[in-house]
Amino acid sequence: MRAKPLLVSAAALAIALPALAQQAAQPQPAPTPQPAQPVTASPEPLAAQPARPVARPRLSPAPGDDGATTELTDVLLPPPPPPPVEYPAHARRDPWVVGALDPSGTPLGADPWRAASGAFLSTLMRRMDAPIASRWAHMALRNALLARVRAPRHVNPVDWVAERAWLLLRMGEADAAQLLVASVDTDRFTPKMVQVAVQSALASADPPALCPLESGIRRYDPQVRPLVSAMCSALGGEPESAAAQIDNARRSRRIGGIDLILAQKVVGAGANTGRAVTVEWEPVDHLTAWRFGLATATGMVPPDRLLRRATPRMRAFQARAPLLSPQQRLQSAMIATGLGVFSSQSMIDLYSLIYDATDPSDLPQTDAWQVRQAFVGRDRDTRLAAIRRLLDKADSPLEREAMRALVARAATLVDPDPELERDAPELVSAMLAAGYDRQAARWGSACSEMDDAAGDRCWAMLVLAAPDGNDLDLSYRRITGFIGRDNSRNRARSALLVAGLAGLGRVNQSSADALNRRYGLGIGRRSTWTRMIDGAARLGQPGTVAVLAGTGLQAPSFERLPSAQLFHAVLTLKRTGQDYTARMIAAEALSRT
Repeated sequence: MRAKPLLVSAAALAIALPALAQQAAQPQPAPTPQPAQPVTASPEPLAAQPARPVARPRLSPAPGDDGATTELTDVLLPPPPPPPVEYPAHARRDPWVVGALDPSGTPLGADPWRAASGAFLSTLMRRMDAPIASRWAHMALRNALLARVRAPRHVNPVDWVAERAWLLLRMGEADAAQLLVASVDTDRFTPKMVQVAVQSALASADPPALCPLESGIRRYDPQVRPLVSAMCSALGGEPESAAAQIDNARRSRRIGGIDLILAQKVVGAGANTGRAVTVEWEPVDHLTAWRFGLATATGMVPPDRLLRRATPRMRAFQARAPLLSPQQRLQSAMIATGLGVFSSQSMIDLYSLIYDATDPSDLPQTDAWQVRQAFVGRDRDTRLAAIRRLLDKADSPLEREAMRALVARAATLVDPDPELERDAPELVSAMLAAGYDRQAARWGSACSEMDDAAGDRCWAMLVLAAPDGNDLDLSYRRITGFIGRDNSRNRARSALLVAGLAGLGRVNQSSADALNRRYGLGIGRRSTWTRMIDGAARLGQPGTVAVLAGTGLQAPSFERLPSAQLFHAVLTLKRTGQDYTARMIAAEALSRT
């Protein structure tokens, strides 16, 4: 049956979206109105809190709060906000074309959305549950959201930027979200954009970025407005006003505890405030966006017990915090790299900073020393030993993928050798984690001489990732041999292998159908999501395909991902010119299972 175009109505969305891989547990958003009408639906708070209709930093009442309803404005009227900035005509920026990535020369092209409905795409993005299973899909989605192209139809252009920035924040991409927010003139901010901008400022640990939003915060988030006003007064050189506002906030008892103390610490960082603040974390049982943002902005690192319970996106925010030392950011940087926020080079740079800051006598006991040895060890055994030690450091799947990305370039320096069957699968996985597909493909002949276990692992990744798979054995017998030796639960690895091969067109349709029927791999299952992503590919919408691929890859791991969703994601990415991304996602599925 021919898939319908993606110009669906709100009623059709209500039927379509439950069929996606997972649906985020968020409140039902208000429908996105036409460009002339601002959108008031709000994102969820960045912290893992119960959902509320309007997103704002979560604040805890002061101990002993008696529920008094007196507003802070009854106690102290803060100074009036400064007059709005008047933008000269030549400085105005077009809200319909906002982005930081030039799509020319990329598979996205100048019009990645084509005729897709912006209301449809906004709802997809709002309901996406990040992080997603694939690191490479994360990067493709980030590029699509950052593309500097015209907004699609049926959407307010500023709200479109807000939806993109909000999804980037949920993915852990604080810097990317800040780039989008900063590209819109503040006098054009809608209610949704104000709320996302607040979250972006907190995620970026940038309290000064809250100051241009004071008027919006005054209207949409009155609970935190006095504290924001106090911080902005201090940062603007008005310490007396800031101190008075903090004192009145404390007396009102509307906001207290750690949340007030952290705001006071930001005020104390201003000039001539003469206030020292001691922050006690002992009563705190969780981190919120407010607590993370203000603490990090003043160079504080929350206790490990709170960080361990924080969401992956919040750890990714900490990984790029400029006031923290490289060593303080290291554990979070591993999580950020595993998600796809940080690149292989970012990890190498971070370890280089740690290496330079370490006393020479202490270096041999550090991981930074092992990174160096992985590159410049005196012989192959020394380099391989360092790579093994680094890979063995990983305590979680995200950290494992981060360590693979870290050693990827060092792995390319190891010549293929069938005698290295113990190390070959991890070396190939590491190279593919950083996208070194051609270097990994050199291992094809060596892997064919290895025993079944190591040979199967290498072959499965290479047959999917290699730019040209013709040099590898793609016979029906080779594939069935792999399936016969597959001991993964429900033959998950075999299902992902055949799904990837079929999506990339490396096995013909009849062979894929035969394998699917014979082994019950589930590749042929259809759903509303498969029809939507296939329709987007037929309409030539690479951006829409990237967003839908992200929705289809919502799963805690590849083992939990239906093979049909990998098949259609890879197939449609390839059909829209995103062949490299399609190959990397398919190979990643075999690398991480």
